[in-house]
Amino acid sequence: MITVTGSVETNLSAEKAFAFMSEFENTSKWDPNTPVMDKITPGPVAVGHKYHAESEFRGKRQALVYEVIELTNNHIKLRGENKTVTSFDSIDVSPSGTGSVVKYTAEFSINGPFRIIQPLLKPAFNSLRDPALNGIRDTLNSLASA
Repeated sequence: MITVTGSVETNLSAEKAFAFMSEFENTSKWDPNTPVMDKITPGPVAVGHKYHAESEFRGKRQALVYEVIELTNNHIKLRGENKTVTSFDSIDVSPSGTGSVVKYTAEFSINGPFRIIQPLLKPAFNSLRDPALNGIRDTLNSLASA
């Protein structure tokens, strides 16, 4: 498994930051490598809620279906999958002064015969980290100043 993680501080309150981040359809607003994130399941976010994602990785667009598998008042975890990769994405938000700290963790497992090259793909997965974290920080800070 390849794990990519990081945290950012924002000016947005923890409650508002988590409300925005847990609506996973907002991913395309902060992650430049995920241009499409559509809500499949109607209604408020809940365990079992599903999303259709299209992510760009190494120059190719890949579709995944994500499902919310854990949800509390400051934590959400989703499982995304297609035929070549399984991803577990976790978002944890905690208060920090008048703002918040958002921790994002993505764990990737390569499926099928390409699993053998998984260690070689770690740098490519790690290259997704900073653009996503910068997007989270900038998007949440813009919401705080709105």
